[in-house]
Amino acid sequence: MDKFIIKGGRRLTGEVTISGAKNAAVAILPAVILSDEPCVIENVPSISDVNICIQVLEELGATVTNIAKDTYRIDPTTIDKFCVPYEYTRKMRASYYFLGALLGMYNKARVSMPGGCPLGDRPIDQHLKAFCALGAENALSQGMIDLSAKKLKGNQIFFDVVTVGATMNAMLAAVKAEGLTIIENAAKEPHIVDLANFLNSMGANIMGAGTDVIKIRGVEHLHGTTYAVIPDQIEAGTFMVAIAATKGDAIVKNVIPKHLESITKKLEKIGVNIEQYDDSIRVWVDGPLVKANIKTAPHPGFPTDMQSQIATLLTLAEGTSIITENIWEQRFRYVDELRRMGADITVNGKVALIEGTGKLMGAPVKACDLRAGAALIIAGLAATGITEIEDIFHIERGYDCMEGKLRAMGADIEKISVPDKPGTKKTETVSKTAV
Repeated sequence: MDKFIIKGGRRLTGEVTISGAKNAAVAILPAVILSDEPCVIENVPSISDVNICIQVLEELGATVTNIAKDTYRIDPTTIDKFCVPYEYTRKMRASYYFLGALLGMYNKARVSMPGGCPLGDRPIDQHLKAFCALGAENALSQGMIDLSAKKLKGNQIFFDVVTVGATMNAMLAAVKAEGLTIIENAAKEPHIVDLANFLNSMGANIMGAGTDVIKIRGVEHLHGTTYAVIPDQIEAGTFMVAIAATKGDAIVKNVIPKHLESITKKLEKIGVNIEQYDDSIRVWVDGPLVKANIKTAPHPGFPTDMQSQIATLLTLAEGTSIITENIWEQRFRYVDELRRMGADITVNGKVALIEGTGKLMGAPVKACDLRAGAALIIAGLAATGITEIEDIFHIERGYDCMEGKLRAMGADIEKISVPDKPGTKKTETVSKTAV
């Protein structure tokens, strides 16, 4: 079992370079399946979710070559399988993008129901609604989703709720469908725009990505391309909060400031100083942190993936803060762990009341999901004493060498391996040899 050991109380200074966006990479890698030629994908983050995507592509028969630290050449023309088994999908929610990609290319797909972080009910009914609108039939048997179509045809798709995953899956399935597809009530996140830009670089005809109406005119063929994944806005936001929590002063490099606007505005209200440049941001704190009220919302609102991190920061602020979670019903599972570190947080349904105590104390804690793990790292950096974080495989799903980046900024953090406790079930981690 791996864990992080953090000795808190050290300011983060210097600079950190942000890796490629997890939520874009896990859709762009399956999207390569739609190409009739090899593709080169750059700025791919070294995280376990990406590793799983690579393993799935190889399982399907694609030829994948790691030609540089963050660059892959993928040849999908050797694919001869259309089934993604449970052993891969149980580890990663975004495995469902193989449904849209395989269906769009081969008019058939078989993928096990996806896993990922336990944040509450995450149905795929809107995904299936989109596939059916394009002419596909679906069946669920023994945990496997089967899709098939004689021919995909463009159609009008209206989502009952704003959904990032279904929007991206609909795009994947529609790019080669005959005629025009119109997606209404589409999600607007930066990684949706990035997927559209990638597909367009292969010859797709997608318009309106980043708005609530996306129009896709199907094409017969997509060609190879070289494409760089956008920087990860959530990783950037996480480091911005970590710098603020330690009263540090550092530059966050390789970012798109426009993508960080909702995070930046809230941090400034809390008392964090932020100076923006073309592709970097300086973050520093030279005064007290103050309370704030935050509501998560689909883009361009405040992202749910930053909720736990900023909640940790608010435990160090003066006054009473209120956080309303409007996306995932189980996003507050991390609160019990922060309480172990001295946080004063009360949760009632989708609302958390945070009484700023101004201090946290090191304690043994456990990451219950990806972003909760990031919040605990921030808490450990700001706390007095030593914090031990278990189940860090959650964190490694979405953060590229987080401990190394933090050490380079002055943090006292190390990753250690310890034997599993007798009588406990061994935690399964994901090999990173292919990354």
